[in-house]
Amino acid sequence: MATATLSDEEIRERIKTGKHMLFFTADWCPDCAFIKPVMPQIEAKYNQYDWITVDRDANIEIAQDMGVMGIPSFVGIEDGQEIGRYVDKFRKTQKQVEDFLDTLEK
Repeated sequence: MATATLSDEEIRERIKTGKHMLFFTADWCPDCAFIKPVMPQIEAKYNQYDWITVDRDANIEIAQDMGVMGIPSFVGIEDGQEIGRYVDKFRKTQKQVEDFLDTLEK
């Protein structure tokens, strides 16, 4: 998972090609803090994705463009096109995130 905050432009450029999973989060979000400890396990299991952490506050333009209002949320992108999303305002468990990721693998 990228740890440095990327700019909106850097994110747009990076997702043009390849398979990516955007993880929308924020430091102040208690539901984000709940899922963060298991993110390394999820990322390792689903390593076909380039995982990009998107700080919802620092990248508000990307969040708005993608219609991400609630966090934590996940948006899958392949070659610049959205392939799936798990976007809502509710807390997510590791199983729920993995179940979502499993739906993307056809």
